[in-house]
Amino acid sequence: MSLNIAASPDTKDRLNAYVKLGKLSFYDYYLSAFIVLAALPGAQTWDGTTFAVLLLYVAGYLGVVAATVALDDVTGIKDGSDARNYTPETGQLRDLSRKPLLSGALTVRQAELFGWGAMAWGALLWSVVFVIAPESSLWVGLLMVAVLVTNVQYSYGLKISYNFGQEVILVTPGLAVLIPYVLLTGEATGLVILESVLFGLWSLLVSIYSNMNDVEGDRLAGRRNLATLTTAPVYRKIIVATHLLEPVAVAVAIAVGAVPVWFAALLLPLWVLRVQQARAGVGQGNLLQARMLGIKLHRWGVPVLLLANVLALHV
Repeated sequence: MSLNIAASPDTKDRLNAYVKLGKLSFYDYYLSAFIVLAALPGAQTWDGTTFAVLLLYVAGYLGVVAATVALDDVTGIKDGSDARNYTPETGQLRDLSRKPLLSGALTVRQAELFGWGAMAWGALLWSVVFVIAPESSLWVGLLMVAVLVTNVQYSYGLKISYNFGQEVILVTPGLAVLIPYVLLTGEATGLVILESVLFGLWSLLVSIYSNMNDVEGDRLAGRRNLATLTTAPVYRKIIVATHLLEPVAVAVAIAVGAVPVWFAALLLPLWVLRVQQARAGVGQGNLLQARMLGIKLHRWGVPVLLLANVLALHV
């Protein structure tokens, strides 16, 4: 007699639904760990504590992000904004299967329990990180708490994204570079500060196009952000200004001596593609296409920063 211990189709479907609810396949934010590793002083790069801190930080951050997006979906299903923003017409550029509450694969109660469980997971692991980190300053710990609390309240509870805070909180992925670096070294170098700013901007240059695409549904849901509170022409100017923040940040860093001039040369190919992104979204109105290009540029930018760190520290 054989014992069949394989998961049933229902179990597999349920697990797959939770994976999609927590956006666990969206790995972009967690690439920050490689940037931190490449920015560390040589002697610290291969230290066991370094790997433990980065691994646990990323695992905890995964919980924070999963809680944020799961509870965001709960609010989206309750106020109807997800049903309006995720239509069959957007399927090619926006995967409708990533919304298991819309399909009925999960209930609102299940999503809420998952969200709070993911938050507890993130809080637990980040607490361990703070304890074992070589440099655990109080201000860094408070910053970690702030990231955890504000992200979970993004569209749930305080609903920060519904009350003028959406664009601000969307730059917090940049802290996924700054926080672990400071925990490991006790300082924030000009190079790391710049890369934190860039990493956060790259995230914003994805979501800002989503916000413009979702503007009508968000207005009906009562979300107050730059997209819903301005006209389309004004918001297009805001998008262009956001694009310009990237080269401006690099120029300022070069001017104060935080990075060498060649840093801008490394980013030049990405900026050429940024022009294409702006042309697609602002010029042609292909907002979801611009969003997809933004995701690709976020991912392609990581190896550029890795190369920059190697050149800056080891050449």
